Amino acid sequence: MKNLIRTKVLALVALSAVLFFPSCSEDFLDRPPEDSYNIDEFYATDQQVIAAANHLYSRPWFGFISNVSWPIGEIASGNARTWDARNQEFSNYSISGSHGTLTQAWESLYAVVAQSNSVINTLPEAVSADVSEDIVNNSVAEARFIRASAYFYLVRIFGSVPILADNTEYVLEPVVPRNPVEDVYEFIRRDLEFAVENLNDRTIGTEFDRGRVSSNGAKAMLAKVYLTQGNWSMAYEMAQEVIDSGEFRLLEDYNALFLEENDNNDESIFALQWSNSGEYSEGNAIQSFYAPAGVTGFSDGWAALGPTIDLQEAYEENDTIRYYATIMEPGDFYPSINGGYTVPETINHQGTGVGIKKYVIGNPDSGGNEQSYPNNTYILRYADLLLIHAEAAIRGGGSIEAGTESLNKVRARAGLEPIENPTFEDVFHERRIELAFEMEFWYDVVRQGPEFAINYLGNVERGPWTDDTYSEVDPESYIPTQDDLLYPYPDSETQSNPALLEAPVPYDFDNQNGDNE
Repeated sequence: MKNLIRTKVLALVALSAVLFFPSCSEDFLDRPPEDSYNIDEFYATDQQVIAAANHLYSRPWFGFISNVSWPIGEIASGNARTWDARNQEFSNYSISGSHGTLTQAWESLYAVVAQSNSVINTLPEAVSADVSEDIVNNSVAEARFIRASAYFYLVRIFGSVPILADNTEYVLEPVVPRNPVEDVYEFIRRDLEFAVENLNDRTIGTEFDRGRVSSNGAKAMLAKVYLTQGNWSMAYEMAQEVIDSGEFRLLEDYNALFLEENDNNDESIFALQWSNSGEYSEGNAIQSFYAPAGVTGFSDGWAALGPTIDLQEAYEENDTIRYYATIMEPGDFYPSINGGYTVPETINHQGTGVGIKKYVIGNPDSGGNEQSYPNNTYILRYADLLLIHAEAAIRGGGSIEAGTESLNKVRARAGLEPIENPTFEDVFHERRIELAFEMEFWYDVVRQGPEFAINYLGNVERGPWTDDTYSEVDPESYIPTQDDLLYPYPDSETQSNPALLEAPVPYDFDNQNGDNE
């Protein structure tokens, strides 16, 4: 039976990406078949419970990461440009509810929610008495962390959205109301607080499964949520606790962050874990859109977007380390790509005179296929956390000296001189450059508020070079309205669930998986 909010469903709790994957063809409110398999057989041991959340790190995120994250994060923000009419609508702010990319965002992120809910609500009742409560709570906490991360994207993209803590409660409901933005953030906060209390710690050099989120990782995500809400003191406090833990560190080589062999490094706080099996939709498709033709070994490499001239000119003169790791210049040589790759003199992604290097790994020896590559996708890394700490401090949330130190650690890794008395503008610039093409910048712009965002976005140069001499720009800029800072609900959702167009309804927090604060 097809129901209201069109996303995907996990039939029952999955053990791992290898043992079981749910069908992605059903709406997430469909009732799972009762005879799919006996779940009790799968949770007799600690290892089976530990594996229960494995699939949440990859497959349900595929549609969002591969097809949505970069049009919103990079094209809409002015970091990237394109001539592709479908994605150019993110640049000129002409997106309507009929745009298929919005449907993919909604469906993929609610698939993450649904599959997380299956773990959260089913796992505690389906384990052997031989499995310790701590191990069960750790797996549930992973799912709640990941559910919170999905809602964090949903609320920043769409604003008020329906909060679903248990999908089975809505199978027969004719409408599903949306909930206020402040309630969505409260739901996120509670999930992350549970994760802080119940996730394991990670110590550098231990055998901890480095692909999994940790308690300090949950604090880092809380810091980011608080920063987005403008709670500078709590953002600073959470970030300081993570820094003091010593659990994460900056890699010495910025370029090394984006090599497949360095997945799950000491800087990685939360990253999506893509498979190297080459099976479609278990890997990610970022490289397909970023890479030049001929680099991947397959028929993709579409160069679907290019770094705007505005972004290229934003780099400081000596910021060559990050520029090289992010943007391909003609004649650059990358030994990590296909045994050695020299960027052709003709490279010219979308009229920008350059290409994109970040997340481009070529044809990996470990496996892969068109639109399905095995390199991790960062959702949160330590440099981001240090810049959260710096911004929160500068905005009055904590020690200016400590915040300045965090900012300058990021700059030092990039080979740049320290800034003695940094301003908000310094941190904003640093976030743009440090995290360029990590699908992040749109959220940094919009969270500053409508006045800032409209002024900033309206003054970004989005035009191409006029010819191959790269001496003159064909000017192109677009001024958004306040309404453009959130995206409309997909038409398919409002048609099947008209409650999305009605006033938000306060959420009953007694339903948040036993939480009652």
